[in-house]
Amino acid sequence: MAHNTFDDGATYELFMGRWSHAVGAIFLDWVKPPKGARWLDIGCGTGVFTELVLDTCSPATVVAVDPSAAQIELACNKPVGRRAHFRVADAQTLPFADGAFDVVASALVINFIPDRPRAIAEMRRVSHLSGMVAGYVWDFAAERSPSGPIRLGLNQIGAKSPIASGTEDSRLEGLISLFEKGGLQDIATRTIDVTMSFPDFNDFWRTQNVVYSPPR
Repeated sequence: MAHNTFDDGATYELFMGRWSHAVGAIFLDWVKPPKGARWLDIGCGTGVFTELVLDTCSPATVVAVDPSAAQIELACNKPVGRRAHFRVADAQTLPFADGAFDVVASALVINFIPDRPRAIAEMRRVSHLSGMVAGYVWDFAAERSPSGPIRLGLNQIGAKSPIASGTEDSRLEGLISLFEKGGLQDIATRTIDVTMSFPDFNDFWRTQNVVYSPPR
């Protein structure tokens, strides 16, 4: 079974880029990863989180993977493409040796992976025995995502919006269960609240319209 993929990297970055940067910075400050670590960024998209890791965590190396070739191509053509190793790969079958990384992280991706238990098992497999596996997602179950206000509005007028993939595992309880079943230990969780300001409604709508516009 394949991932849900976001094949238009530029459009996805317009919609999610600023949010990814804001929440990723808070997340990294919380987990406090060790310096000089070997990183694997799973579901890297256009490299926003990858770049945050490089700028703030002093890693030894960073490998970043995504199932979308279009996203990887865009990341490789950005300045971050010269600082990390980007490649197309599936989180459910990671092409790396056991214990190859000190930190395995997944930003805003886990709920979109079809076989999430398998992906968590893979994340654990490629992490060092003393390493760290970490991830975060939007709480789609509570409509706490960048598109949440519009989704709630659509639902209120009877225009039901599609349920996000993996919504049932987007709450803290769901993530804890996934990590426990994956054999991870010393699991810690927290809620991250992030607020984004827009200069005007048109700027906000421009970022949302790429999601809610009908296909051409």
